[in-house]
Amino acid sequence: MSTHRFGARTLAKGGAVLATAAFLCLTTAGLASAHVTASTPGNAVQGGYTKVTLRVPNERPDAGTVKLELTLPAEYPLASVSTRPTPGWKVEAVKERLATPVKSHGREVTEAVRTVTWTADPGTRIEPGQFNEFDLSIGPLPDNTDKLVLPTKQTYDSGEVVDWNAPPPAEGGEEPERPAPVLKLVAKSGDDDHGDATATAVADDGHDDAAAGATDDTARWLGGAGLVVGALGLGLGAGAVLRSRRAGKPTA
Repeated sequence: MSTHRFGARTLAKGGAVLATAAFLCLTTAGLASAHVTASTPGNAVQGGYTKVTLRVPNERPDAGTVKLELTLPAEYPLASVSTRPTPGWKVEAVKERLATPVKSHGREVTEAVRTVTWTADPGTRIEPGQFNEFDLSIGPLPDNTDKLVLPTKQTYDSGEVVDWNAPPPAEGGEEPERPAPVLKLVAKSGDDDHGDATATAVADDGHDDAAAGATDDTARWLGGAGLVVGALGLGLGAGAVLRSRRAGKPTA
């Protein structure tokens, strides 16, 4: 076997390997994006208020999501929690008495919302291959932590319950299989206006969040598609080199 033929065959194999790797990257990205996540329309500032959007994808091909239960952290009680109506879903916020009362806007708070549950009306569910978003407004955010971990249970009409409750890994650690949604908090600066931020968070209809999410997903898939196209091009080029050498034609 000539050196040229060996090199062309090796190049073709390399193209196939790259195409396979690109496909695996696309598949992995799709799985990672299927987690329940929490987002805000802007920075969630310590001591302020914000709207939180839970994005809930349906991961099962043969069942629909019919219930979602969010648990708010007991160590960082939130004096104000209000929910936004979601068509086709009932929502219930359950309060618990605080072991130690907290001060909020000059008044003593003795109880706080601990769980928020959305339950689908009969005939309503998040279908396979679809997602839905659930909004609530919370505050004042704690000023002694840089994140809120929000464990969430997702119930399917098959009876399966998926508990998204794993805490975030240490820096550089591997992401758990079922990570809890995490809300990142930033320190207050002199330019922060909590009143305006609250109004914006409550008035926002979630379209910006959805658009941002769609942009991120599109960028991810386009990037992966570019890898696939590049790998296929490399494979086709290698095949052309091999055919031309077999035909005895010179190549550039």
